[in-house]
Amino acid sequence: MGGIVHFEIPADDQERARGFYQQAFGWNINPIPEMDYSAVTTTPADEKTGAPLQPGAINGGMMARSGELTTPIITVDVEDINAALGAIGELGGSTVQERGAVPGMGYFAYFKDTEGNILGLWQTDPSAGAETGASQEATSEGAAANDMGA
Repeated sequence: MGGIVHFEIPADDQERARGFYQQAFGWNINPIPEMDYSAVTTTPADEKTGAPLQPGAINGGMMARSGELTTPIITVDVEDINAALGAIGELGGSTVQERGAVPGMGYFAYFKDTEGNILGLWQTDPSAGAETGASQEATSEGAAANDMGA
């Protein structure tokens, strides 16, 4: 069963959004400027793995609103991202963004379900990105996988 392991919040003005969530909820939000992304910590996490310490808790990310990624996204953990995208297609869903790597952590992708909702997929794999190096570096969507237990 694929659990929910991450969330992402798109923002038109990331600085304004960071301030809002920090003040409203006390979240720790760390910008990653080279990726136009911010890591969002909503619950304490293991310093080595980034996995939340509380069972059932998740952390997430914030990114620039772009393309079809315009609403908050929840991310589902899967064993094989390509197989999951295949099953999604067979069931009437569609791929929004093919698999990409977060080097040293895993792979991410985005899909649209039969109701038009966009969700993310995550596959933990510490060897991610090694096979293609810089050609499959993480994009801003999915770059902060710190809470996914990688």
